Amino acid sequence: MSEESTPDDHELRVSKIRDGTVIDHVRGGQALNVLAIVGIDGSEGEEVSVGMNVPSDRLARKDIVKVEGRELSQDEVDVLSLIAPDATINIVREFEVEEKHRVEPPETVEGVLSCPNPGCITTGDEPVDSRFEVLEDGVRCDFCGTIVREGIADLIET
Repeated sequence: MSEESTPDDHELRVSKIRDGTVIDHVRGGQALNVLAIVGIDGSEGEEVSVGMNVPSDRLARKDIVKVEGRELSQDEVDVLSLIAPDATINIVREFEVEEKHRVEPPETVEGVLSCPNPGCITTGDEPVDSRFEVLEDGVRCDFCGTIVREGIADLIET
């Protein structure tokens, strides 16, 4: 072992954020979908740290997303709960966790998912916002009844 290497070198090291949101306990491989939900694509200069497939006591492998200078809206947390039902939201202010809570799926989500049914009224020329009932294992379109259990992240309207 060299002088620069210590036994702690194998630990995850991501700098603390001063103010913002830490989204922890995201299922492995979902961090990029989390960024899509919160509308972060790198174009606005947001400071973001992402850890993917890191060891976790609770999930075996998890992703972590830290967003500096931004607290998530309840709508963002609601959609996040659909693809990261085990996630924990930590609100950080002046380097301290001020609030910490687990996400809870809402009963419905409106205007955030697009219905995959091409015959649904929400996919036509009518100005109708989508609305989905949140099920235990997916979502159901309130207009046409289409049930989606997989690929929900692909339906997120940007």
